[in-house]
Amino acid sequence: MASLAALQEAGQSVWLDYLSRPFVRDGGLQGYIDQGVRGVTANPTIIGKAVTGSADYDEEIRRLARERRSAREIYETIVGDDIRLALARFRPVYEALHGADGFVSLEVEPALAYDTTGTIARVEYLNRLLGQPNAMIKVPATPEGIPAIRELTRRGINVNVTLIFSLEQYRAVTEAYLRGLELCLEDGGDLCAPASVASFFISRIDSAVDPLLTGHPELQGTIALASATLAYAYFQDVLSSPRWQSLAELGAHPQRPLWASTSTKNPAYPDTLYVDNLVGADTVNTMPLETLGAVLDHGTVRATLTASLAEAHQRLAALRTLSIDLDEITLHLTRDGVRLFAEAYDAMMAQIEAKRAHYTEDKAA
Repeated sequence: MASLAALQEAGQSVWLDYLSRPFVRDGGLQGYIDQGVRGVTANPTIIGKAVTGSADYDEEIRRLARERRSAREIYETIVGDDIRLALARFRPVYEALHGADGFVSLEVEPALAYDTTGTIARVEYLNRLLGQPNAMIKVPATPEGIPAIRELTRRGINVNVTLIFSLEQYRAVTEAYLRGLELCLEDGGDLCAPASVASFFISRIDSAVDPLLTGHPELQGTIALASATLAYAYFQDVLSSPRWQSLAELGAHPQRPLWASTSTKNPAYPDTLYVDNLVGADTVNTMPLETLGAVLDHGTVRATLTASLAEAHQRLAALRTLSIDLDEITLHLTRDGVRLFAEAYDAMMAQIEAKRAHYTEDKAA
């Protein structure tokens, strides 16, 4: 049995990968905060299920539709209200930890994933719309997203970098954050202001690689953890570098690795596989409610990320021996991640538009 206090003692912060209006409004979220949850992540799939999967938002959609608001304006209003309420719930955590935690993440529209200029403009808009220092906007780690991350960090905006699947991506994300901090300093900015996490998507790696490992069951369910372990080793190298130390002395926050997609997709694997084996200092694990419940019921806490580095190298070397190109796989995973988020966002907007049109017709009648 694990506890959030034990994970915090190990240096890991737990965030929830879930958000809905009743959950935030009626005390569910506050209950988890009281237990030690320190942040929330949301994406188009989560928001879409909340908005269109129940009647909780219908009255507000009806009112906004009758005010002749567009579907996008309705989305911004209802989601903005939910995020701001969650931000208020986490504001005491943010202040108690001096800006080191207590964040709520909202995704920039997936259609901008390959548009650097559009991403920067949209993130700035969302940051102003939410208007709270513990808001953190998600930007994907696409080639076009990397320069946006650098510029947004330079401007002091909190960024959650998403859809990281490979070490190459992670190194580019880290460099963008460090360079953004340096540019912020050159501009006379406050290095205490921006915070960032680098979200490494875990279970999707095994879902893609495992089918290629028939005949090698000893490797199945291990490649995602190996990739995360090597990413964490790189993170530790960065923290010990003179470049980072000079920034830290001026008050910069480290860009913590965040383990995302940590629910187990393969029912043959333990349901706490991607939590028990990813514990390390200065990290975040964002979990769906079901995964968090499993962790609290029968998870274990020990410093696993630093205990398996040699084994991680061996597992990735074994892939190369089998001529499995992990870089190519992770490239496709990033593209698929953008596509899946875009499909979820478009489906959500289509359902909001259908409700908007229905309520507009009701008024006309």
